[in-house]
Parts: sequence; C-alpha cells; structure tokens
Amino acid sequence: MKPWAALSLRGRLFLLALLPLLASLLLIAFAVRQQERALAGREHALVRASYMEARRTELKHYVDLAFSTVKPLLGRPGGQQQALQILQSLDYGPDGYFFVYTLDGRVLMHSRQPELVGRDLWALRDPQGRPTIQRLVARARAGGGYVEYLWRQPSSSLQGPKLGYVVAVPEWGWMLGTGLYLDGIEATMAELERGARQNITATLLWVGAVAVVGVALISAGALALNLSEHRSVEAKLRALAREVVQSQEDERARLARELHDGVSQALVATKLLIESAQQEPGGAERLQALALKRLNSALAEVRHLSHALRPALLDTLGLPAALQHLAGEFDAAGGTRFEAAVSGEELALPEAVKTALFRIAQEALNNAARHARASRVSVALRFEPRGGLSLQVADDGRGFDAEAAQAVADRGLGLRSMRERAAALGARLALDTAPGRGCRLAVTLSAADLARIAA
Repeated sequence: MKPWAALSLRGRLFLLALLPLLASLLLIAFAVRQQERALAGREHALVRASYMEARRTELKHYVDLAFSTVKPLLGRPGGQQQALQILQSLDYGPDGYFFVYTLDGRVLMHSRQPELVGRDLWALRDPQGRPTIQRLVARARAGGGYVEYLWRQPSSSLQGPKLGYVVAVPEWGWMLGTGLYLDGIEATMAELERGARQNITATLLWVGAVAVVGVALISAGALALNLSEHRSVEAKLRALAREVVQSQEDERARLARELHDGVSQALVATKLLIESAQQEPGGAERLQALALKRLNSALAEVRHLSHALRPALLDTLGLPAALQHLAGEFDAAGGTRFEAAVSGEELALPEAVKTALFRIAQEALNNAARHARASRVSVALRFEPRGGLSLQVADDGRGFDAEAAQAVADRGLGLRSMRERAAALGARLALDTAPGRGCRLAVTLSAADLARIAA
C-alpha cells in the first residue's frame, strides 16, 4: 500500500495502463503454451497410431509371405526341416527375422539367436513379470495376431520393446512369427517432442517481444502525453498565477481608491472641522455635528470595504443570508435582475463549506454580470431532507463553450477557480451551458461529505 501511495499520479496511470497489457500477454502466453502442448500431444498420438498401423500391416504381410512360402511343404516327408531352412534364410534388415516355436514353448528356429534353439522358454518372463512366450502362443492359438513384448535386440544386445505378429501352423504344431523393434517410433516421438518444444519457445519469445514493444510504445506514449500535459499545466499555472497577481493588484488599487476617495477624504474633512471648532468657539456645536456626520460616513465606508473583503453576514447569520445579500448588491447595480432563494431546513455548515460556496456563487455572479448579457440570474441554495446541500446559479444569457474556454490557458480562470474550490471540498460541480442557451452551474455536497469536512 505504501509504495502505491508514494507513486505520483503519472506513475499510477502508467502502471494502470501497463499491468493489464502484461497480464493479457501472460494469459496469451499461457494459452498458447497449453494449446501447443495439447496439439503436440494429439500429433504424437496420430503419428504413433499411424506408425503402429503401418508396422502392423508390414508384419502381417511378412508372416503371410513366410507362411505362403512353407505352405506347399505341409504334409511332405521332411517338409518341416526344409521349411525351417527356408525360414532361417529369410530376413528383412539387421533386426528383421522369423522365429518358430512349438506350441508348448520350445524353440525350433531363431535365425539371430541360434543358441536358443532347442530350449524350452515356456516359463520366460519379462522384467514386469509377464510371460512372454505364453502370451505369443496364446495369440497364435487364438487365430493369430499382434503382441507387444520385450526382447533382446540382436544389433545392440539391448532389451527393447517389440511388436510381434504370430500365427499357428497346427499341422506341425508350430507358432510362426516375426517382429519389429519399436525404437524407431520412440526416436520419431522424441524428435517431434523437440520440435514442439522449439515451437513453444519461439512462440513465447514472440510474445515476449510483443510485450517489450508494447511496454516501449506505452512508455513513449505516456512520456509524450506527460510532456504535453506538463506544458499545458505549466501554461495554465502561469496564466493562473498572472491572474492571481493581477487580481491582487486590482483589489489593492480598488482599496487604495476607496480609501483615498472615501475614508481618507472623510477623515481629512473631519480633521478640518475639528480644527475650525477649536478656532471658532461660537460655532463649535454646528461644527461638531458636521464632524460626527463625516465620521459616520467614514465608518460606513470602512464597513463597505470590510464587507467586500468578507461579508460579516457569512459569519453572523450564515450562508443563506450572505447569498441573499450578495444577490441584492448585484441587483442594486441595475440592468440585470438578480435574485436568491433558500429552501429546506437550514443546517449548521462548516466554515470551509460556507466560504467555498459563497466564493463560488460570487464568481458565478461576477461572470454573469460581466459576460452573460442575461436578463435574469438566480441563485438557489437547497438544504436536502437527508442532510445534503446543493447550490445552483442559473442565467438566461448567451452561454458559452466551456470546453473551448478551458482549453485556452489564459481563459476560463474563473471556472477553474470554482472547480478547484469544489474539488477541495470533495463536492461535485456540474456545468450545463452552450452558446445561445444560457448557463446553469450546480454544486452538490452529500451528508457524508459535510460530515467528513466537519470532522
């Protein structure tokens, strides 16, 4: 939580743009990896099935060919021995040979392992405990077929998986068969696995490259946006600073004029009257009355200046009275009708809320008086039944383009000032205006907002 809080707004926006991209790319990479694995698995299964089917067909063809070779010798004297010699000479590659067993498991012919001839292998079992010869004989007795088993490979003297095809020769009590070692299919499967891994790696590298490019583009876009926003904000801040300084100077000049033309002259006149009363004792009573009148005039001027800086009504009678007095002052200037209305049960408001809403209303009325060319301007303060508060200022003037005004650095400063005052309270400020259809400004504070500010 602390590192996130320590980030600037730009950093947070950058992370909020970057994290979904990275998450999406990771999900894509995961999905691609899973899909490629599934595809590789299906491909392996199809290749294995195709390979095994081809080998089965090949083995059956070899055995059928061998059986058709010895079939004419069935029933002939010495036909068995002649058939064994023929089968001994048949082969198809270094590990492709035929074998002949009796149906009780005794070896009659084995062209690659002649040392087995004459041995009874009925009880032979593989490392998994399965009876090898018994399974072959059972398949031959059942009409012939395929059996997968383990057997020593003549070319390497290593035991490996083998697919055999056997048939029975009942006339002689034989089991005739051949087999193919399956190390070829395992090598093919391993090669396919290597290819699949390479494809997955290449795909993930592409995803990583896309991620890098995406991050670079987001960074470049964020940098360009930051620079543009920074320039715009700097321009607006400079314009606002100039406006603030100019407003201060204008206010000081106005106060100086007011003091010089009003309070100062009244005090000078009072001073002269007092001096005259000292020199003319006979007219002292008349001069004292004039001096008192001048002092009352100076006091009224001081009160007027004080009210212009901050109305006393805002502190004594509250926001509703201050708004009504403010609208009355604008209305007294003539030309445009200004009025204020208060509705709902009045609530005690925090000082910050009273000041901000008064200044917002003051700025809105100033803008209406100077620029709106309206015939009527209304201020409405409403205390909501559930404890909320809303302030609305509306006029029937010519309106304006708010977005265009905000886009120019040295324009819309009053509107920005009102937005900043509302944002400082956490209030919602809405502006509804367009050229030719007046302007309506609304500031809304909920009961929760008021409680938060009061706390």
